[in-house]
Amino acid sequence: MLTPDIAASLAQLGAAGLIGWLWLAERRAAAARETQLRELHDRILQERPQIAALLAVVRDNTRALTALEAGQRAMVGVVERVVSSSARRNDEPAA
Repeated sequence: MLTPDIAASLAQLGAAGLIGWLWLAERRAAAARETQLRELHDRILQERPQIAALLAVVRDNTRALTALEAGQRAMVGVVERVVSSSARRNDEPAA
């Protein structure tokens, strides 16, 4: 970043020139960081509706899977009752 021409110019200006150059370099870096942050913030704001839609889909899918699990548990309960009552009937002596 520091070319020989710039180094020669800074050497002529002494410590004040070096301090000035460092200050300018820091300001340029800060401006670049600020630009990056602004662009990232804008991108996040633009993606907010898509993120909200994705979260809604995940929420709906979770609700559907929970309902499916509850239905399957109910079916297992019915099957277990049918099997156990059938087994009890088979164990009873014939009249």
